[in-house]
This record gives sequence, C-alpha cells and structure tokens, in this order.
Amino acid sequence: MCLTRHPNISRAEFKDYWMNKHGPFFMRNAPAMGAKKYVQSHTLNSPLNEALKQSRNMQPEYDGVAEVWFESAEALMEGMSTPEGQQLGAALLEDEKNFVDHSKSSAFIVEEHEFS
Repeated sequence: MCLTRHPNISRAEFKDYWMNKHGPFFMRNAPAMGAKKYVQSHTLNSPLNEALKQSRNMQPEYDGVAEVWFESAEALMEGMSTPEGQQLGAALLEDEKNFVDHSKSSAFIVEEHEFS
C-alpha cells in the first residue's frame, strides 16, 4: 500500500499513529490472516524527494509504504476468507481511517523479482 495521510493530521502525527498504534495492532493480529512479514517505510522529509520529483516530473510523494508479505496470493485469499480474517480486515480498515486518506492512497498485489 502506498499511503497518503489523512488531511487533518501532520506527517509527524501520521508516523506516530502508524508506528505506535496501527503497527502493533496489525502485528497482534497478523497470524489470523496468515501474514508472514509486515514492513512500514516512512517517507523522509528530505530535499532529495523534491529533487527526484522535479527531475522526473513526478507526482508528490506518498507519506509511506506498507508491505504485508504472504507465502502466496492464494495464502492471502485463504487468510482473508475466514470469518476471523474478514473481521480483522474490517477492523484494520476502520483503524486506517484514523490516519490514511484512502482516496489518495493505493493498494496492489505484487510479485517480487530480486536482482543481484
């Protein structure tokens, strides 16, 4: 998920809520949906972000990126199709409304290809 903060909170408030409330809530419940790994990447307040945006004529940066890892897309579907997984999905969505502007965020499933 590429996340944009709710318009009525600062980036610092977004980071604090995401790290100290939503993150622990997610981790307590991750086994219910079969999540193997959860990573939060918080956007830095850096002039490098503006330089990257300008050099490539890009959109404004997101406030952060959340990664939830599963064994497979099938494992994700299985975990989220149980009554417990569905209840958790609804609870996570409700909690996200406290700090995420869903209308300016994005979520998608990916397959990783690592180069070395």
